[in-house]
Amino acid sequence: MPFVNYKYKILGGLASMALSAPLSAQQPEKLEPGTMAGRMAACTACHGEQGRAGPDGYYPRIAGKPADYLYNQLVYFRAGQRQYRPMQHLLENMSDEYLKQIAVWFSDQHPPYPDPKPSRLPAATLEHGRQLVMEGDRARGVPACVSCHGQALSGVLPAVPALLGLPHDYLSSQFGAWTNGLRKAIAPDCMADIARRLTPEDVSAVAGWLSSQPVREVVPAASLPEPMPMECGSQVHVGSRP
Repeated sequence: MPFVNYKYKILGGLASMALSAPLSAQQPEKLEPGTMAGRMAACTACHGEQGRAGPDGYYPRIAGKPADYLYNQLVYFRAGQRQYRPMQHLLENMSDEYLKQIAVWFSDQHPPYPDPKPSRLPAATLEHGRQLVMEGDRARGVPACVSCHGQALSGVLPAVPALLGLPHDYLSSQFGAWTNGLRKAIAPDCMADIARRLTPEDVSAVAGWLSSQPVREVVPAASLPEPMPMECGSQVHVGSRP
């Protein structure tokens, strides 16, 4: 379906969302009408230019994420599987085809990563986070993050996202959303299962370690060296409706 069918839905009906975003999140560059960058103004008002991440530590980087992952999240927001009313309002009248086009555009963006903010957590807490990320906790049935998100934590095609370059607050909030049922994926929802096995101290440690790692380039791996330790519906049914 041509982009022009949605131009006014994004730049017209949704312009108020971009205008109501914090001034610090507004993008100063000139956005040419009719371009995809211009059509994505309502997205980049919060997620930053090219989707590089918002300045407030909550809106995540979406640039460079696998297109299938981004598409799945857009579908989940539209269907209410992920709970955030501004996103639901933004997407409620968009077709599957247009959501795919949005996902592909952001997946093709590769702006540089900023230097991470140093963590204020104690060294012992950060080491605990590193151990959970790299080794997991077999006794509690918690797999290592690298066993699904790749040894470099850069994501895996077709639909596993990178964990590097994300803010501490965003990472923490998503674990909370999975635990409380505010974020859902296609069953079996492996991330919800994992999140419920973690303590608040675990979550803080993991988020602290991940968000403090320097990032220069993130390229999703083509595949994992071994099968995932848990079945994840969002990977089995890539691109499907929830």
